[in-house]
Amino acid sequence: MTPPAGSRGLPPAPDPLPVAVVDNHAHLDITREGGQALPVAEAVARAGSVGVTRIVQVGCDLPGIEFTMDVIDRFPEVVGAIALHPNEVPRLADAGRLAAAYQTLERHATHPRIRAVGETGLDYYRTGPEGRAAQQDGFRRHIDLAKRTGKVLQIHDRDAHEDVLRILEQEGAPDRTVLHCFSGDPAMARECVARGYYLSFAGIITFGNARGLREALRATPLERVLVETDAPYLTPSPHRGATNASYLVPLTIRVMADVLDVPVPALCQAVSDTSERLYGPWS
Repeated sequence: MTPPAGSRGLPPAPDPLPVAVVDNHAHLDITREGGQALPVAEAVARAGSVGVTRIVQVGCDLPGIEFTMDVIDRFPEVVGAIALHPNEVPRLADAGRLAAAYQTLERHATHPRIRAVGETGLDYYRTGPEGRAAQQDGFRRHIDLAKRTGKVLQIHDRDAHEDVLRILEQEGAPDRTVLHCFSGDPAMARECVARGYYLSFAGIITFGNARGLREALRATPLERVLVETDAPYLTPSPHRGATNASYLVPLTIRVMADVLDVPVPALCQAVSDTSERLYGPWS
């Protein structure tokens, strides 16, 4: 029997959702500093108990890719997304290991339970100007890989909105392109929607200072909306700062439904339908 969340120093489980949904982006392999890791079986069970029945596990470095390849074959509730994170690309390049890392990524990307190439993109917050050329080249290579393999493209965009949109336009985005943990303003949301992209919203949408992000959500049609944890990060209110996990998605969903002025069941069904349309069936 799974122990109550509070007995593990984790936030308590919220009320279950009325319709099962998908956590569009989680890192089951990552532990926050000072946080407590959940075994995958427990993370999946806790999520399922509140109606988060499917998870996209994201492996974005070489150990994370190997972890992802293991769990997608052992847990039918989990499908995978793999990539070299934009902050990882310059580090691998500096170490002379980037070419070999790309070979590993290419080899695993064709696995039928790998449904996305990601998270890829640009991060100008943690990588300075000296690493941007490598990041941009890596982003272009990942776009090409997603198109060649027919996978969804999951994008990481931090402090790089203009260059992310520019490169997607130059390279030609895949038909199924998702901006994970969307952080842009309403104008950017409208631009992404016009281009056919999907926007995934994380626990930040619940923060008191995220008024602009809530306006961006209002600018996004229901059929283009996804929800995610980015676990173990970005835990929704009222547990901001604690370790995040997929079982906390209902907190984010309920705030999103309020922002969009739609019933919670309607939002859940839309998220579920869109996720299956993008990634295919889990089983």
